[in-house]
Amino acid sequence: MEKSDKYRAPALDKGLDILELLANSAGGLNQAEIAKALDRTTNENYRMLDTLVRRGYVTRTPEGDRYMLSLKLLVLANQHPPRRRVLDIAEPLMRALCLEAEQSAQLAQWQDGDIVIVSSYSAPGNWRQSLRTGSIIGLYNTGSGRVLAAFQSPDQQLQMIRGHQLVKGEEALEEAAFIADLAKLRAKGCAVEASGTVRGTTNISFPILDPSGSAIAALTCPYIERIDNYPAPDLKDVTEIMRKAAAEIGRQIAGA
Repeated sequence: MEKSDKYRAPALDKGLDILELLANSAGGLNQAEIAKALDRTTNENYRMLDTLVRRGYVTRTPEGDRYMLSLKLLVLANQHPPRRRVLDIAEPLMRALCLEAEQSAQLAQWQDGDIVIVSSYSAPGNWRQSLRTGSIIGLYNTGSGRVLAAFQSPDQQLQMIRGHQLVKGEEALEEAAFIADLAKLRAKGCAVEASGTVRGTTNISFPILDPSGSAIAALTCPYIERIDNYPAPDLKDVTEIMRKAAAEIGRQIAGA
C-alpha cells in the first residue's frame, strides 16, 4: 500500500472536492449537480454539505436549493499576509542555496510599478555581490524583472510594461519586441544571461509560480565566476541549485 493511500482522509477529500467544485461555479449548484459533477450520490454529499454550511464555508441561495462558496476561505487567507508568507517559505531555502552554491541570492516582486528586492542574502566567504533589500531595479535590464514579466498573463504583462517606472540607467524597449523576447524566455523557463547593468556577472533567474502558473516572485543569483584554483560550483551547478530552490519555494506556496 502506498504511504499516501495509507494516510488518506476520505471525508476530508470529499469536502475539499466540493469546495473546489463550487469555487469554479459562479451561480451555485444544487445537490444533484454536485453529485453528478463529483460522480457521487446525493446521500454521499449531504452530510459534507451540511457541515460546510454550518461552518460557514458554503452558503445556500435565498431559495435554499443551490449551494455557493462563501468568502470565509478568503478571510482565512488574508489573516496571513501573502508577502510575509512568501518570505517565510523562501528565506530558509535562500540561505541554504547560498551556502550550497557559494553565491548570493535575492528575491524580487512587482509592487505598484516597481521591481523591488524583498529579500537578499550574501554569499558566504570573501567574495560576494548582492543587492540590498528594498532596492528598486529595472524591468527591461534585469533577470528578475524579465522573469517576473515573462510569467504573466498577456493582460497582466501589458499592465506591468505600461505601468513600470524606469530606474536610473534603464532604457525602455519597443513593446512588441520586448513581449516577443519574454515569450522566448518563458519557453526556456528561466533566464541565464549576462547582467544588463554590470560586467562580469551572469544573472540566473527563476520564477516562483502560483497555482495558475503566474510569477509571484523571481529568485535570482548574480553569479560570479571564480578563476582561481578554488573548486566553487560552476554556472551549470548553480543553475541547477537555483532551479530546485525555486521549484521547492513554489511547491510550498502553491501546495502542489
